[in-house]
This record gives sequence, structure tokens and C-alpha cells, in this order.
Amino acid sequence: MTSRTPVTTPVNWARFAAAEPALAGTVEARFGAYTHHVLATLRKDGSPRTTGLEVRFLTGELWLGMMPGSVKALDLRRDPRFALQANPGDGTGMGGGDVRIAGRAIEVEDPAVKAGYVKEVEPPEPFHLFRTELTEVVRTSVEDDKYLVVEIWQPGEPLRTVRRA
Repeated sequence: MTSRTPVTTPVNWARFAAAEPALAGTVEARFGAYTHHVLATLRKDGSPRTTGLEVRFLTGELWLGMMPGSVKALDLRRDPRFALQANPGDGTGMGGGDVRIAGRAIEVEDPAVKAGYVKEVEPPEPFHLFRTELTEVVRTSVEDDKYLVVEIWQPGEPLRTVRRA
């Protein structure tokens, strides 16, 4: 039996991209292909809630911006755990595969950080801004029209690839 030491240092997008640049590039491209994606948060009673969301990869971070007082922002303030699914696009082609990210969303209150985000993104103000700490990145794709390939990254672990016929 192997003992696993939990990773205690938060892993932002830059740390993930440095550890797994090929997977990070694929994931960014999938999220960049469409504007709107699906965010899953937890309601007060613990049941899941899914909502649409735009995301940004800037300054080594994966950012989640939201309208003031939005239910998803309130969900994340109460419980920061989230899952984010890239828009699969039109049809069933899913070029680049299906990608999802899970982690914790940390609300940003620092005016200088928010000002930097505003300068780059120009969101409607006011808004909630969350930076992310990653706990998992997964890409599922089809190889040679016969294998389902699942790539799974978690902090402190090597990238795992599972192929299923």
C-alpha cells in the first residue's frame, strides 16, 4: 500500500500549466473555443446547481467572474468547491475532447487585483471575482475511433491516462 501525502500548497493555473503544459494547452483551447461554459456549485442543502459562466485564463490564474449577488457567487461564498465543464460545442464532434476542472473558488476582494482584471476583461461592474485553486483536471477523448482516453491530473500526482476499448 502506498501512502499519499496530501498537497497543502494551493495549485493555481500557472502551477498546473508548468507541470502539464500539453494538457493545459488543450484545456485552454477547449475553453477558448466557446464563450459560455457550465459551472457546478453546491446549494445550501448540498445538492448540485449548474449555471452558465464565462471564464478567463489571465496572469497565470483561472478566473470566474459573476454578476453581483448571483446565486452561483453566493453558493461559492458558502462552499468554495466547484466543477467547471467546457462547452462541448455544436454536434457530437467535441474536437479536443471533453474537459473539466474541479477545485475551490476563492473570492478576490483586493481592489488592485480586481482593477487588473477590469483592465483586461472590461466586465460590467460591480461584479464578483474568484480565482481558482485546482483539485482535478480531466480530459476525455476518443483515439483511433476505438479507444476512450481519459487523462486525469490531480495535485501531487503524476498525470494518469486510462484507455478503454
